[in-house]
Amino acid sequence: MKPLRIVFRAANAFVNFLVVFALLLAGAYSCFALWDNSRIYSAAKNVQADMLKLKPDTSATNPSADFSQLLQINPDICAWISMDGTKIQYPVVQGETNLSYINQDIYGDFALAGSIYLDARNSANFTDTYSLLYGHHMDGNRMFGDLDLYKDAAFFEKNHTGALILPQQTYTLEILSCLLVNASDEMIFLPTYWQPENQNKLFAYIAKHALHIHPDLLDSLMHTTAPVHLLALSTCSTEFTDARTIVIAIMYPSNPA
Repeated sequence: MKPLRIVFRAANAFVNFLVVFALLLAGAYSCFALWDNSRIYSAAKNVQADMLKLKPDTSATNPSADFSQLLQINPDICAWISMDGTKIQYPVVQGETNLSYINQDIYGDFALAGSIYLDARNSANFTDTYSLLYGHHMDGNRMFGDLDLYKDAAFFEKNHTGALILPQQTYTLEILSCLLVNASDEMIFLPTYWQPENQNKLFAYIAKHALHIHPDLLDSLMHTTAPVHLLALSTCSTEFTDARTIVIAIMYPSNPA
């Protein structure tokens, strides 16, 4: 029996060793994950801080914005997006494809936070009926993480303005609606489909699927014959698989010709 006890003790010691080793390994991985996560968010924060120093400025007397410094950093920069009441303050880039900037920062370096980018199928001067911006959903109010705020009815009612600055034009943004859709929704993610002649069909779709909407604004849009320019902001959401939060705004030129 004595040799058997020795075997059992050795086996128990080995099992205990494996348990301790597994716990240490799990602890080390958790520490690494926390460090890596912190590094990702710090990088996104640092890039935003750098870019804010170069945010183009406009005024009523000088509506043309100076993008020269931003374009020296990256010639793919085509605009600057700001959403009032949020921390969304970023340059907008447009790559050759919609994967160009999904994990690339404004400097062209690899970054899991990516960049805020315009759909590659859209016109870079935002003259399309419907222009679509993408941004990762990052914690700490980074990138397009603050789009979540618009899903709250009280926030949606109180915060409904923003600005889109282009080199030769500045647009005031008036938020029309907030939607929750699937990533495969072609009505939202096929921007070239929407043309001036079928814009009322888009308004009807937005009204049907909106979490929140400004009905008076929608009514005025449904009764206009003039072309309307919409800007959609998209980010990931957690309500269901492939969920996307969409905020749609009307673009009004601050200095119409």
